[in-house]
Amino acid sequence: MSQFFYVHPDNPQARLISQAVAILRDGGVIIYPTDSGYALGCHIGDKNALERICKIRKLDKDHNFTLLCRDLSELSLYARVENQAYRALKNNTPGPFTFIFKGTKEVPRRLMNPKRKTIGIRVPDNTIALAILEALGEPMMSTSLILPGNEGAEFDPEAIRDQLENQVELIINGGYLGEQVTTVVDYSEGDAVIIRQGAGDASSFA
Repeated sequence: MSQFFYVHPDNPQARLISQAVAILRDGGVIIYPTDSGYALGCHIGDKNALERICKIRKLDKDHNFTLLCRDLSELSLYARVENQAYRALKNNTPGPFTFIFKGTKEVPRRLMNPKRKTIGIRVPDNTIALAILEALGEPMMSTSLILPGNEGAEFDPEAIRDQLENQVELIINGGYLGEQVTTVVDYSEGDAVIIRQGAGDASSFA
């Protein structure tokens, strides 16, 4: 059975954030709030935790996983970003966007799309998520908590607990959220291509 933390959405309790990070480093899978619904997260280097996330969401190997970053300073280590794309990211982060780039050698191969060698990059506008990333000190592997058969991300932490408390180590209750997913913008081939319209306004990329 998973732990269930009530974390203040504006002033996250440092003790609970530290415990969440310890769970991640110990190979755990967590469910946490973002600016576009709840998401699943694990340590970037943990193969078993990633496989468990794939099982929960019934994902295939072609899924574009995302690295959740605390700010853009971590970007160049994991993604190949041209100047035009960097300016667009700077203007739209933090926010409900996922940007797809060609990955660098620092990205574990199992996280990249096997055919396109791409990786998603995201800086969330959520105080709890950013506190976790700050305490972790590196990006977190992440994917929206969209359960099989659904289109929107899960938004009710109590309902999530009812469904998934035996499949993850930690559920963070950060309040009720919007269920819209992120807007996905693909820069992997140079120009911006809108892959999915979600919570973020994509008009600036047109």
